[in-house]
Amino acid sequence: MTENRKSYLIALAAGGTGGHVFPAEALAEELLERGCSLALLTDKRGAAFKLRNGEIDVHTIRANRISGGIMAKFFGLADILRGIFEATRLLRKIRPALVVGFGGYASVPTMLAATRMKLPTLIHEQNAVLGRANRLLASRVSAIATAFQNVERLRKADQSKVIRTGNPIRPQIAAVRQDLYRAPTKDGPFNLFIMGGSQGAGVFSRILPDALALLPVDLRARLRIVQQCRAEDLGYVEEAYEGMGVNADLRTFFNDIPEKLKEAHLVIMRAGAGSVAEITAAGRPALLVPYLHAMDDHQSANAQAIEAQEAAWVMSEPNFTGEALSGFLADVMANPEQLSVRSGAARNLGIADGASLLATAALNLIPSNGEGCPPKSAAYETRGAAA
Repeated sequence: MTENRKSYLIALAAGGTGGHVFPAEALAEELLERGCSLALLTDKRGAAFKLRNGEIDVHTIRANRISGGIMAKFFGLADILRGIFEATRLLRKIRPALVVGFGGYASVPTMLAATRMKLPTLIHEQNAVLGRANRLLASRVSAIATAFQNVERLRKADQSKVIRTGNPIRPQIAAVRQDLYRAPTKDGPFNLFIMGGSQGAGVFSRILPDALALLPVDLRARLRIVQQCRAEDLGYVEEAYEGMGVNADLRTFFNDIPEKLKEAHLVIMRAGAGSVAEITAAGRPALLVPYLHAMDDHQSANAQAIEAQEAAWVMSEPNFTGEALSGFLADVMANPEQLSVRSGAARNLGIADGASLLATAALNLIPSNGEGCPPKSAAYETRGAAA
């Protein structure tokens, strides 16, 4: 980044779920390290952001979904139009050199305002299916950063704008990549790590005990299980495992995920964008069970993209039964070379420096001579300028 660019302000448009929030947080950290000034334009859920205190100005922009009945759609559209007006007024005031959006309806008013003002714009798509908000914006923005090589529902006309940056991941997860995978022996301990997530732990808590009950006793004795469970499932799963003599560490939350990944011979997990990015960057073999009700079935697309590179196995939720999982576990425990193949493919596919690549892609959209990208206004020098 040039010294000229250091004087510029970059606006981030994001809000809502962690899938949109975390990449924005990661990019913010990277840009701050590179000397940039930042503003966050978010909706009322912006409190979910964990940003450096006082280093990023946060502005609330009205936004809403356009869904439901006629009245709900009417009020949703009204909120978006009002949000575009609010965002336009703010962007004119703070005069950013670049605006970056992260999908979700919270980003729409700001990104529409930015494109109407002909500011340099970038959107980041975390999944293997272009989300609804980003579909609306794709033809209007300057560039599209993607996590996956191929993204469904992206028009041919917009392909030339694509820059693959991957998804930002935690540095601690990236560090796991340095510990090369070691497959289990055919008669040694087998470390199985089940990452549930807020929406996925229930199905794993139901199916895993059924599957382990069907395993031969000698295979069951080899298992060392680490599993995330919902609080309401913890007692049931614990009792089931104790009854089978299974060695298990069950918790509702693990604060040492990198260590658990480092030790895991196999991970069973959902196929959210962040989780897939982490498991491939870490280079660990996984069985992916896409969340059945994910928007646009994007988790299935994520999982299939990884499976196509032989970097993971995929089992759809309807097919994720005790019998099917038991057969799968028996096979990989008896043939651990399969795990090594998947681990190597995952590592080759994974991107460990997504935040850095995304920051570079963003900064490259700012003209080096500053033409068309005025530096931040003097009015913005006062931190916390009101919208």
